[in-house]
Amino acid sequence: MMADYDLVLKCWGPVEADYNTHGGLVLNRLFSEHPETQKLFPKFAGIADKGELAANPAVAAHGATVLKRLGELLKARGNHTSLVTPMATSHANIHKIPINNFKLITEVIAKHLAEQAGLDCAGQDALRKVMSVVIADIDATYKELGFSG
Repeated sequence: MMADYDLVLKCWGPVEADYNTHGGLVLNRLFSEHPETQKLFPKFAGIADKGELAANPAVAAHGATVLKRLGELLKARGNHTSLVTPMATSHANIHKIPINNFKLITEVIAKHLAEQAGLDCAGQDALRKVMSVVIADIDATYKELGFSG
């Protein structure tokens, strides 16, 4: 499993160097490929114009937050309980994010990293493996909280 983290982290530098740009691209792609997800973000739910959405600095900032957290999870190399529990708690209790949305954004991030950071097929598979563990831990917290996300 440590090799999976290494495969993803070897391509993480470009993302880390510009979280806002990459974050904006990831969220815009998520909204484009899975339009139903946009309604889960109250700040962006009412923006129908894709150009306006793409240029919105709040979208980029939120995407940057997502990618920074992912970077922290990757660098924790499986020792991520202290990161996952509060995130899962807020996503269950406050944001009400269904668990499937973590799977959707994982696929969007895998595509983005392949195109923008050189993450090869093995790296994409590694990201999926890492995220399957993280998502399972989020789901376990959801269940403890009684959230059927």
